[in-house]
Amino acid sequence: MRSLLLLLSRSGRLRRWIEASRLARRMASRFVAGDLLPDALAVGRRINGQGMFVTFDHLGENVTLVEEAAASREVYLRTLDEIAVSRMRANVSIKLTQFGMDVSEQACRANVEQLVCRAADLGSFVRVDMESSVYTTRTLALVTQLHERYGSVGTVIQAYLYRSRADIEALCERGIRVRLCKGAYLEPEEVAFRRKSEVDRNYIELMEILLTRGVYPAIATHDPRMIDATREFARRHDIPRNGFEFQMLYGIRRDLQRQLAAEDYRVRVYVPFGRAWYPYFMRRLAERPANVLFLAKNLLRN
Repeated sequence: MRSLLLLLSRSGRLRRWIEASRLARRMASRFVAGDLLPDALAVGRRINGQGMFVTFDHLGENVTLVEEAAASREVYLRTLDEIAVSRMRANVSIKLTQFGMDVSEQACRANVEQLVCRAADLGSFVRVDMESSVYTTRTLALVTQLHERYGSVGTVIQAYLYRSRADIEALCERGIRVRLCKGAYLEPEEVAFRRKSEVDRNYIELMEILLTRGVYPAIATHDPRMIDATREFARRHDIPRNGFEFQMLYGIRRDLQRQLAAEDYRVRVYVPFGRAWYPYFMRRLAERPANVLFLAKNLLRN
């Protein structure tokens, strides 16, 4: 099921049909805050009011025109400005293919640098999301270069890749903030662990490195076992609850988000918005069978 959903997430024809469906858009609204920035800001304010932090993601990836990349940059610049004006406890997350990586690496770097520079001026932060493994090396190179100059940028490491331990050690050495996740792309067995047990074991090992050597790490998971392992490791090593944060996706395990916040752990909710929601939506369905069941139940009601 997971492999099929991830494969379908790359289907352009299915994407065009789904994104035009009113019913599908309603289903996606569980995971996507809305089409426009004001929609996302309203959700972000509500989450802040519940004692949690936010990172905003304007959906869209693998753009094919430099003009599209520039438009994405402008949305993110406005997002940073709105965060600063409203004094929200929030930052932004971006994808390099949305900023033009597939079109022109030079243009992509210029777009991202402009955003990171603005974040530095505003005292904010940009998280560069990790996409499939074909982008990993280029993503880490760009993040490292921009961090050396501005310091207001971090990245994401995926536990299912074999290379991730070495990447995390290098990032910790440079003082670059890392979000640790399991990974949500369909990867070849030459580069990624295949069995869930292997991914889970690597996730815990990487989490322990980040909590002892990283800079304000973000532990991104909805898996109660990974969360319990993190809390227990932090307790045993006297790592304060404000020394790291849990990150979760908008619309997934809201109960767990509220529980952790009530226990004085820092929780940041990843809030996506925008019209290009189909690939993101399909990856969310692929991550947990409960998401597919949720969708099926709602479809049966209509």
